[in-house]
Parts: sequence; C-alpha cells; structure tokens
Amino acid sequence: MAAAPTNASARRRGRDMAKETFKAGLEDVIVGNSSICFIDGEKSRLVYRGYDIHDLVEHATFEEVVYLLWNDALPTRAQLDELRRDVFAQMRIPEGLMTVMRAFPRDAHPMDTLRSAISAAGMFDPEAGDNSPEANRRRVVRLLALTPAIVAGQYRLSQGLEPLELEEDRGLAGNFLYLLTGKVPDDLSIRALDVALMLHADHELNASTFSARVTVATLTDIYSAVTSAIGTLKGPLHGGANEAVMKALQEIGTMDRVESWVAEAFAAKRRIPGFGHRVYRTGDPRGAYMHKLSRQLGEKLGDTRWVDLSEALEKAVQAHRDLHTNVDFYSASCYHYLGIPTELFTPVFAISRMSGWTAHILEQLSDNRLIRPRANYTGPESLRFVPIDER
Repeated sequence: MAAAPTNASARRRGRDMAKETFKAGLEDVIVGNSSICFIDGEKSRLVYRGYDIHDLVEHATFEEVVYLLWNDALPTRAQLDELRRDVFAQMRIPEGLMTVMRAFPRDAHPMDTLRSAISAAGMFDPEAGDNSPEANRRRVVRLLALTPAIVAGQYRLSQGLEPLELEEDRGLAGNFLYLLTGKVPDDLSIRALDVALMLHADHELNASTFSARVTVATLTDIYSAVTSAIGTLKGPLHGGANEAVMKALQEIGTMDRVESWVAEAFAAKRRIPGFGHRVYRTGDPRGAYMHKLSRQLGEKLGDTRWVDLSEALEKAVQAHRDLHTNVDFYSASCYHYLGIPTELFTPVFAISRMSGWTAHILEQLSDNRLIRPRANYTGPESLRFVPIDER
C-alpha cells in the first residue's frame, strides 16, 4: 500500500494544480453557470437569454429587455405595462435620501455620489431587513427606478438646481432625459438612449457583475451588492471608456489633427480608448448601432463634428493596427448629442447595467454558494522568526 501523502506533499500538489490552471485576470476561466447572457467572441455575438441583441434592438424596448433578464421570458403586454407603471411610480427619491444627497460636495465625482446614494438608499428601503425572494423582486424594481433619478437629481444639485419631478411617463430613457435636462425629449433622443441602455444592459461576468455576485453570495443585502458593482464600474479599465473617448475627441479638436494625434499615441504606446475588447475578437456587435444613432443625432442637430471626428479617428487607428471599436467608442458622441455631460457617461452605464447586475444577483441567490477562490502563493514558506531585538 502506498504511503499516505504528507501535509507538505499535499500542499505542493495543490500549488502545482493551481499553477496549471492559473490565468492572470481570470481571463477565459469559467467560474460558474448562468442562463442570462451568452457572448461568442469569435463570431461577435451577444445573446440575452436566447435572444440575439440584433433582434432585441430592432424590435424591443429597454423595459422589455429588463423583464427578460429578470424573468427568462419576454413580457406580455400586461406584464410590460405593469413593470412600466411600477418603475414610473418609484422614480422619486425618498425625502430622507434627498437630505443625504444635499450634503454631498458639489464637486464630487458623479460615480462617487451614485455609489454613496445607492448605499444610503438601503436604509430608506421600505422593506429593509426583509431579504425574502418576494421582497428582493420588489427591491430590484426600486433600484432600477431609483438609479436614473439619483443620477439626474444629484447632477442638478451639483449645478445649483433643484431635482425635477416626473409628470408624465416617457419610459425610463425618456424620463431620465427629462429629469436631467428639464426639457421634453424628442422621439429620436428617447430611442437613441433606449437602444444604448439595451446594449449595455448585461455582458456576462464582467468585473462589476462578478463583484456583485461575489458580494451577494455572502447573503448580504442587494444594496451592498450593487454598491460593490458601482465601485467596480468606476474604475477606468471598466466603465470609464466612453468618457475617455469624449475627452480624446475634445483633445484632438479638429480633423487636421487626427493623423498626428494617433501617430503620437502609438509612438508613446498610449492606449487609445474605445478600441479593442477582452472578449470580442472580430468586433463588438453593439458598436454599429451607436455609430448609426450618433450620425442620426448629429444630422438632426445640424452638428456632425463629433461623429465625423470619431469616424476619422477610427480610420486613422485602423491604418496603424487591426483594432476594432467597441460599444463605448460611438456611445461617447451619441451621449454628447443627447446633452448628457461627459462626467455622467459612466453613471448612465450604471443606469443600464443595474438591470444586468440585479438579474445576476437574483440568479446567484436562487442557487447560492459562497464564492471563495484560491490564490497561487508565490511567497516564502519556511522563514525563521527573529525576535524583535535581534532584527
């Protein structure tokens, strides 16, 4: 009979196995099962619960996509109407939360105020402390409705303006544009933002979604989980790409500077925002829609400067290297045409992704297991302790 392995040999074998499976950044590592979102990076496909994103953009609305993500089925007319009524009714910031928001510094970054406001909102939830499946179902509707109200309301406070109240339901996209600008948005603007929200609604286990699942897997409350997600999205390697694109376009300024700006960026080995993707190898299937909408909005406003500049930048980059734009590239000029301030681009991402985060949270809770990976230890093991007076 073979001798039983010693603790030391078992540890070595465990380390050897970890080294064999280790991938920096967990790239392409499967960490769980999900029926919410499927990405085929080689074929540039994005699928929400079996429905190709192309079909959804052509035929659905953001609220239909939200219902699909939460319920694994498209809604009937009655179900969609009910969801819209519930969202409209709850796009109002509770008085206590508004008091908290008024205390935020006016110059605070909108992602910081959103993160803090959502965290505080958990204390004003009418069902705080009830984490039953039924209460959580009602809670995700409140979060979906509250997020755009917070983003718009806090921005107006930062500008010395009072938050607005909704008088008419124009859908979540239209409601947000009104709450932000105080102007009744036209149909093209509503449709453009609605499509953008659909395209950003979910993207499998991206960094912020994974952080939400890790957090809620401890059986904490949903507000804690989405606060983790917002904090993760704030990072420039995740949610800030479209903001960086707009800043790059503003830095370039004119068409005659595009070629030299790109050449200088490549020479300095600077990453150009809005190009490339960790998953998609042959192009982001979402990008063409934002390009089309940006062009339509620019032409409607009689100002195609930013979309023209974007197209020139794309062409110049691809002349140097085979890089494809991602969804963030043309969403920058699209959001600019919609009158959304650049510092709100990432919070708008959060408005959309709240649907995906909460869908993953509900899925995690439905069959929960604490997420606790291992690390590939690279430090020493047998150091001798030296008393403090001998060091």
